[in-house]
Amino acid sequence: MPPQIVVLGAGYAGTAAIRSLENELEHPDLVWVSKEPHHFVLHEAHRCIRDPSICDKLTIPIEDIKSDHTRFVRGTVTGIETEARDVIIDGDHTIGYDYLIIAIGSQTAFFGIEGLEAHALTLKSPDDARSIHDQITNAAKDATRDEPAQIVIGGAGLTGIQTAGEIAAWRDEMSAPVEIHLVEMEAHIFPGHDPEFQGSLRKKLEAANVTVHTGATCIAVDERTMQFEEVDDLDYDVLVWAGGVTGQDALSDTTIETNHSRANASSTFETSADRVYAIGDAAFVHPKIEENVFDEQTVWQRIVNPDTENVPPPTAEAAIEAGKQIGNNIARVRSGSEPVDWAYINKGTLVSVGDEVVAHNVIGVPMNTFSGPAARTLKRAVSARWITSISSPKRALTAWNDM
Repeated sequence: MPPQIVVLGAGYAGTAAIRSLENELEHPDLVWVSKEPHHFVLHEAHRCIRDPSICDKLTIPIEDIKSDHTRFVRGTVTGIETEARDVIIDGDHTIGYDYLIIAIGSQTAFFGIEGLEAHALTLKSPDDARSIHDQITNAAKDATRDEPAQIVIGGAGLTGIQTAGEIAAWRDEMSAPVEIHLVEMEAHIFPGHDPEFQGSLRKKLEAANVTVHTGATCIAVDERTMQFEEVDDLDYDVLVWAGGVTGQDALSDTTIETNHSRANASSTFETSADRVYAIGDAAFVHPKIEENVFDEQTVWQRIVNPDTENVPPPTAEAAIEAGKQIGNNIARVRSGSEPVDWAYINKGTLVSVGDEVVAHNVIGVPMNTFSGPAARTLKRAVSARWITSISSPKRALTAWNDM
């Protein structure tokens, strides 16, 4: 009987891992565990804020992804017993493993800010996107031109920027009496990236009538106000928090070595526990790189977060790459060969601001930063390629105009 391989999570890393394992192994005994029976194309979640019906096009059922031989178990991972080689599901059900791949993603980090978790919306699922849409719609109904609804987005990273841009596009389409504020604690939006890229994104946001506040450190939130250390407080009608991520609770009490509830993993995805691997947002993967060779993103990341060294960013692209590699590594280990070291290669960054897209450092493109139809088409193509790889060209085509 082949060893049982258990994959935890149906995000980018887990989904890519399942497809990789099915392709690399002959008749594998695979068990796929996820709290939801679908994969959601999360990097396009902001599109659902303007039009919630898009969520259906970005939600792909597990049964349409996996092979008939892979078993699916729906449940929330609540613990991992590495000595017994058991995964605990929903607190009372266990699944044994011979090899375990942790790809349970991340959750929103609230950093202990008083009142923040209780009052802020997040964007991590289709339901989250629908909630944001409903709340901004209701806030606009109660507002006037003289007293517009105040929408505040905390955190000007990828999610925050795209959320602000999409709400601005919704406001313009609906002629809604809404003011939008994007708040960032660092001196510049999209921290850790090239200044030219940051400047281009800020111009797009300001052109969309999004008020950008930088150097604003949130210290507390109540039901009406976001309070800051060094700048004036902001009253809000709807607050969306996109200020960062941390690991899942399931890794907070385990013998696996972790960093902020994310498993430390080597360049082959191996953790401190035997036959346990970690990829995607659930992991701090430390890939090998050539000495004194750094790409642009590595340089900027080391400036902003020097403790993370060359750890890949928590992006869809990095998670997908790791997921694709893990199947090959498991196959090699099972055959008695050495697993392959993995190193993340940044192929470029694409950020939406409403219907506009800013592209930066795209491999094969001579321009450092650009926007316009080419950038928008490129972003759509990246998403369509992913959907096609795990489902079908027909599904990707259906979603094309909404991405």
